[in-house]
Amino acid sequence: MSDIIKLLPDSVANQIAAGEVVQRPASVVKELLENAIDAGATDIKLIIKDAGRTLVQVSDNGKGMSETDARMCFERHATSKISNAKDLFALTTMGFRGEALASIASVARVELKTRTQENSLGTEIIIEGSKLESQQACQAPKGTSIAVKNLFFNTPARRNFLKSDNVEKTHIHNELIRVALAHPHIAFSYYYNNQLNIQADAGNLNQRIVNLFNNSYKSRLIPVNEETEIVKLNGFVLKPEYARKTRGEQYFFVNNRYIRSPYLNHAVEYAFSELIPDDAYPSFFIFMEIDPAQIDVNVHPTKTEIKFQDEKFIYQILRAAVKRSLGRFNIVPTLDFERETAFDDMRFDKDKPVTPPVIEVNPDYNPFGTSTPQGSSWSGKNLTSRANAKNWETLFPPLEKEGQENKNLFDDEKEPERQTIISSDWGSSAAQAQAKKFMHLQGRYILSSIKSGLMLIDQQRAHERILFEKHLKLLETQKASSQTLLYPEQIKLMEADVQLMNEIKHDIVSLGFDINEFGKNTFVVNAIPADLPENENLQQVIESILENFKKNSAEIKLDTRVNLARALAKSLSVKHGKVMNEEEMNALADALFSCEMPYQTPSGKPTLTILSMEEIMDKFR
Repeated sequence: MSDIIKLLPDSVANQIAAGEVVQRPASVVKELLENAIDAGATDIKLIIKDAGRTLVQVSDNGKGMSETDARMCFERHATSKISNAKDLFALTTMGFRGEALASIASVARVELKTRTQENSLGTEIIIEGSKLESQQACQAPKGTSIAVKNLFFNTPARRNFLKSDNVEKTHIHNELIRVALAHPHIAFSYYYNNQLNIQADAGNLNQRIVNLFNNSYKSRLIPVNEETEIVKLNGFVLKPEYARKTRGEQYFFVNNRYIRSPYLNHAVEYAFSELIPDDAYPSFFIFMEIDPAQIDVNVHPTKTEIKFQDEKFIYQILRAAVKRSLGRFNIVPTLDFERETAFDDMRFDKDKPVTPPVIEVNPDYNPFGTSTPQGSSWSGKNLTSRANAKNWETLFPPLEKEGQENKNLFDDEKEPERQTIISSDWGSSAAQAQAKKFMHLQGRYILSSIKSGLMLIDQQRAHERILFEKHLKLLETQKASSQTLLYPEQIKLMEADVQLMNEIKHDIVSLGFDINEFGKNTFVVNAIPADLPENENLQQVIESILENFKKNSAEIKLDTRVNLARALAKSLSVKHGKVMNEEEMNALADALFSCEMPYQTPSGKPTLTILSMEEIMDKFR
């Protein structure tokens, strides 16, 4: 039998390696930026054309390479970062495998120019598909410039698997953000299709975060600092009120290397428990310094996963540090039994006796009356309702059969019967006087006695359903009314959110917003929907709409208009904890039962439930 095992040519081996190292243009960006950092650069320029398909270029002012090194850097496993296996446990550089440039050169045309401080002339090398086309001396500034052109030109299947320009551009932007956050002492500039997108000057971490995101982050950041024998922590978490619906702004760095770790994510989320909603995620920028001998970074091709020797201890330290930072900045309630601080800012005359306040009580006050308390901030006038919504108990036909009250009201096969039961209860003339009596429970539920038992309405879910149907109708008819702002307001978004805003801007305008692009990553809002309160924080409203839109897109593919209506309803619905008076509860119930689908939120969660008399009596048996 003849021999069948053969040694693969280097060009084929490089293309195989490229399948792991170079997955998309963002992978090239990551590898080239990390090489520039390892070269000691203090100023790095990234140039992208056509989402990286046409050009990915990184220029730096680092130490550069000699003529021999310039040629050797394209060979497989050629590196200056390590020399033996022991060096893997003392890594202080971003790269170390020596595969990146060889892999990139195997699937693209690469043009390299480099010069060291000692040499008056630099070196220019052109490689295409792992084949050296030319090598010659050239004029070049100190440092290195690498241009990667026509990525995946010789592997068309890989090129066809690339996503749209917006998606690939977002991945590139995310890679740049991660590298720039890890190295605030280095200046970065980012050009996309010949336009400057990011200009980040050298500074500290606080300045870099504000520079990469927006100025509003100045007031959002809470510092986190902790130093132990195992790990040194520093960075920032965002205040709980800025929690997002997606995990977009969650950044962990170990020895300035960006990593992903669901386990450590849980530590931060645990520290935020009871401070943010269950479906929201905290934002953070946390850096950890650990002895390189206590971690292993060589476990994943992209080097974004790390094995920790003391992972459980790091989890506990991280959770405690974040919790303490939240408490230190009065985000978490604390008790001080030694002194009362509520009167610290008040001044008392020690010689003058303190007179206790007099509390007047009205013995005739009826808490279940129909009058509306003065100063009520929530108004039912903003709720959508049909012309006959005021008497929604008459919208349903009477109960056809007796004895159906105690059936399973949420059995899918008996949905028509459940609706009939509810309508019959509310349609009874004997119950109408009682039907309009509501009780509010813990700022979350609206309770009302009905013929078959007790009805509970979740106020946030109910309002979400109302707003969803209203805004979906506005998107279909494009007849939304607007209120012009006295002073137009500017909002600044992240690069990825800017792209999303431009994609759905037409539909947002249909809802009543008048919003236009105004400079770099900035939009100006001239008008808002007529039913949106003027004192709403527009920056938070728009960010919340975009976050909910992205979350819906990630969970299920929806029509753009349906997705936007869901996102807006989720963002603007009255939240749990908001106390409502009887008039407001009446308006909410009227509007809910005028909806086409009053019993579920747009995501399928129930808006109300019925406790039958039999279920209630069972509790007392």
